[in-house]
Amino acid sequence: MNKFPSPHEQIIFPLDFPSLEKATKYIRLLKDHIGLFKVGLELFVSEGPQVMQAIAKESPAKVFLDMKFHDIPETVSGAQKAANVHGAKFITVYCDEGQRLLRAVVDSVRNGTKVLGITVLTSLLEEDLKDSGIREELQDPKKLVLHRTAIAKKAGCSGVVCSGNEVRAVKEKFGMDFIVVVPGIRPSWGQVQNDDQARISTPFDAIINGADYIVVGRPIRQASDPVEAAKRIAAEIEKAHKELN
Repeated sequence: MNKFPSPHEQIIFPLDFPSLEKATKYIRLLKDHIGLFKVGLELFVSEGPQVMQAIAKESPAKVFLDMKFHDIPETVSGAQKAANVHGAKFITVYCDEGQRLLRAVVDSVRNGTKVLGITVLTSLLEEDLKDSGIREELQDPKKLVLHRTAIAKKAGCSGVVCSGNEVRAVKEKFGMDFIVVVPGIRPSWGQVQNDDQARISTPFDAIINGADYIVVGRPIRQASDPVEAAKRIAAEIEKAHKELN
C-alpha cells in the first residue's frame, strides 16, 4: 500500500488575486490538480469570507486560511472563533510572540482545523534577521526555525511553515507526524518574474526532505498553461515518492 497521498493533494495553490472573479477562474481551472487553495490577506481583505464559500461550491479542494494571526491573545482568539465557521483545514499564526499567542489560537479552533506556526518567512535571510533585532545566536534561519518550532509544538500546534532548507531538520527533531508546509517552491523549469523569495526549493527536494505540503503560486499562475504546470509539479512529487519508497 502506498504510504503517500496522491501527489496533487500535497500542492497548495495561493489565491493571490485582488478579486473573487479572478480567484474563481483559477479555482475552476485547478480544482482537480491541487489539494488546497490558500486564502491570504489580499483576497480576504478584498472579498471576505465569501471566498471560502466559493471554494466549497466550486471545488473538492480544502481551504488553507493563511491569515498569519499576530496580535494579543484575546484578539487572535476572537478572530479564530470567527474563522471556525468556515471549516478551513489549516490556519496560520506567527510564532515570534511565544506560546501564549499560539495557545490562544490552538484553544479556539473547532471543526478539525489545524494550527500551523509561521517560523521564518521564506523571503528572509540572515541579514534580515540581524536587522530585525534577532539575537546573534539565532540569526541563522535554520536555528531560528528550530527554536520557533519548539515553541509551536509545545503550544499544541499541529505543524509549522518553513522553507525547504529547514524541513529535514524540523522532521528529524520533531518527528515525521509533525506537519511541515513549505512555501518558496521554485521548479527548475519555471521562470518567476520579480521574485522576492530567498530560501527556495524545488518540489522534488522539498518532498524528499520531508515536506507534507508545498505552496506553489507564481510557477503555476505565471505559466502559459497553469494546469500543465500543476501536473509537472505533481510529477516531481510522484518521483520523490518513488525515491522514498
